[in-house]
Amino acid sequence: MKGLQYLSFFSCILILLLLIPMASAEEVMVLEMDDSITPVADDMVADALAICEEEGYEALVITLNTPGGGLDETLKIIENIDDSPVPVIGYVYPEGTKAWSAGTLILISTDVAAMAPFTVIGSAQPVSVSPTGSQPINDSKIINAIVALAQEKASQHDRNVTAAEEFITKNLNLNAEEALEAGVIEYIAEDIDDLLVQVDGENVKGRQLNTSGADIIPYEPGVSLAFMEIISNPIVSSLLLMIGIYGIIFGISSPGVGAEVFGGISLVLGLIGIGFDVNLAAIFLIGIGIVLLILELQASGFGIFGIAGIICLVAGSVFLVPNDFPRWYGPAEAQMTMIYYVLVPTAIVAIFFAFALYKVIQVRKRKPIVGEDMVGERAEALDEISPENRGYVRYHGEYWKAESEETIHPGEKVEIIGKDGPVLTVKLKENPK
Repeated sequence: MKGLQYLSFFSCILILLLLIPMASAEEVMVLEMDDSITPVADDMVADALAICEEEGYEALVITLNTPGGGLDETLKIIENIDDSPVPVIGYVYPEGTKAWSAGTLILISTDVAAMAPFTVIGSAQPVSVSPTGSQPINDSKIINAIVALAQEKASQHDRNVTAAEEFITKNLNLNAEEALEAGVIEYIAEDIDDLLVQVDGENVKGRQLNTSGADIIPYEPGVSLAFMEIISNPIVSSLLLMIGIYGIIFGISSPGVGAEVFGGISLVLGLIGIGFDVNLAAIFLIGIGIVLLILELQASGFGIFGIAGIICLVAGSVFLVPNDFPRWYGPAEAQMTMIYYVLVPTAIVAIFFAFALYKVIQVRKRKPIVGEDMVGERAEALDEISPENRGYVRYHGEYWKAESEETIHPGEKVEIIGKDGPVLTVKLKENPK
C-alpha cells in the first residue's frame, strides 16, 4: 500500500516537472516586412514593439524582404528600435530575397542582424527616377547625411563601418556569406527556428536572450493598421486615386448613377494611402485631364479633347508614384518596376472609362425616334384598345398612348401605322382568323 502511495507521489512530482517548462516557454514575435516600406510600416513596428514590451516577449524578429521605401518611415522605424527596451532581431528572409536601400539601413540598425542563405543587401545610393530614366543623387549634403547615419548605426552595433558607407557611396551589394565575413551581420540562419537557436544566450539591451525553443507568434495588426497597410501600398494608393478621378468624371457625365460618390471615396482613400504627399506635376496633369474630358462631354463626339484628357490622366498617374527621393528610397530597377505596375493598370482603367464615356455621349446625342421613324415598328398592347377607347402600348420599354380602328386586347402584338403628337395609331400585327 505504501509503495503505491510513493508511486503516486513521484508520478505527481514528475508531471509537475514536465509542466513547469511548458508553462514558462518564452515567446518571440515575428513581424514580416515583405513589401515596400510605406507610411504605415513605422506604425506597425511601433505597435509590435509595444505589444512585446507589455506582454513580455523575449524579442521581436523583423523579417525583411523589401526593395526599399520612404526615407522618413525608415528613420522612424530606426528610432522606434533604439527607443524600445525590446531586443530587435533583423533577418533578411526567406531565401532568395533582398533588403535593398531602406531595408539595408533598417537591418544594420537592429540589435542582432542575420540573413538567410542566398539573400542580398545593399544598393543604398539614393536615386531619382522619372519616366525618361534614372539619375543617381550626388548631392553631398544628402549623401553625407545618410552615410553618417549608416556609419553611426553600424558603429553602435559593432559592425563594419566601411561597408555601411559603401552601401551608399558605391552601391555595394553583399550576399549572406559576404555580409557575415565583412562583419555586417552576426548570423546566417536557414529559418526562424534556426535563428532563434543561434541567438540564444546573446546579451542584448541589458538582458540575455532565451530564445531556443521559444514559441513563434506572428504579428497581427489591428483592423485599422491592416487596412492602412493595403491602401498605403504605392501601387494600390495610386490606382485608388486614378479610379476616384475617373469615377468623378463618369459621375459628372451621367448624373444619378452614383459613380461620383464611389469616385470621391476612392480619391480620399488614395490620398490617405500616400499620406497626402502628392506630386504637384501629377496634380497639374490630372487637373488638365479632368477639364479636357468635361469639355469633351460638350463636344460633338469623342475626339481630340477626350484623347488628350486620357493621356494627361495616365501621365499624371505615373507622377503619382512616389519615385523621387526622399519619398522613395530604393534602387532604380525597383522604382521603374513600380512605374510599370501602375502605368499598365491605369491605362486599362483609362481605356475602360474612355469607352464608357463614349457610350454615354452616344446615348446623349442619339436623336429620339419619332414620327415616320416609328412607322412599321412593333409594340405590345398593355390595355384594351378600341375605336371608342384609347389605351397604352409598350414600345422599346416606353409607354405610349395609342388608338386603333379595331379592337385590340392586352398582350397582343400591334404595328405602328401612324403618329399624331404623343398618340400612336396602331393595328393588329396579325389579324385573328
